[in-house]
Amino acid sequence: MPRKDLVKAIAYLRTSSDTNVGADKDSQRRQREAIAKYAKSAGFEIVAEYADEDVKGDLAVDQRPGFAEMMKHIAGNGVRTIIVETANRFARDLIVQETGWRYLRDAGINLIAADSPEAFLDETPTAVMIRQILGSVSQFEKAMLVAKLKGARDRKKAATGKCGGRKSYAERNGEMVALAKKLARYTLNGRKRSLRDVAAELEAAGHTSNGKRYAATAVARMIAS
Repeated sequence: MPRKDLVKAIAYLRTSSDTNVGADKDSQRRQREAIAKYAKSAGFEIVAEYADEDVKGDLAVDQRPGFAEMMKHIAGNGVRTIIVETANRFARDLIVQETGWRYLRDAGINLIAADSPEAFLDETPTAVMIRQILGSVSQFEKAMLVAKLKGARDRKKAATGKCGGRKSYAERNGEMVALAKKLARYTLNGRKRSLRDVAAELEAAGHTSNGKRYAATAVARMIAS
């Protein structure tokens, strides 16, 4: 039974890439756990959770669909506290972070970062400086990471001629590609197999694309690889 003295709050999560979205991914789970841990220790009850998935940290808060839904909820339920994992999870871009916080403050809503609860609670010169420093460090770290990843991709491309992008069918399933090529070489009932014939036989052998038969164009790429 929930305690009556707990302050109601809403958890807000953001993931910057769709590769971090899903029950098996770490980002949302980590954010949720950090928020829950802080809420428990600080006397908050999380009554709802909203998330923006595949949303970059420099996108203004008023352009985020999950944030918009959260604000609609808040307008009708009286909750006046939003908890995020970190300030840069709310917004990595410093300007977006500051304008987003001011937008919430002007609406009478408290924004709390679980890792630094005092970060958004006041507007003293010291607090403003700390937010700006943290935001600047976050931007710097993101820029450094992007630069390192680009350097690694460039080195790999120079060495192998390929880097990133979607894996070829042969890389994903060499056995399937070998079967497709074999089927294409031999006739079926005295005639050359069509691409659709090959796709049907691949399906019968258990090779599908998310449970669906491969299209003829996909089979053509397998054979040509």
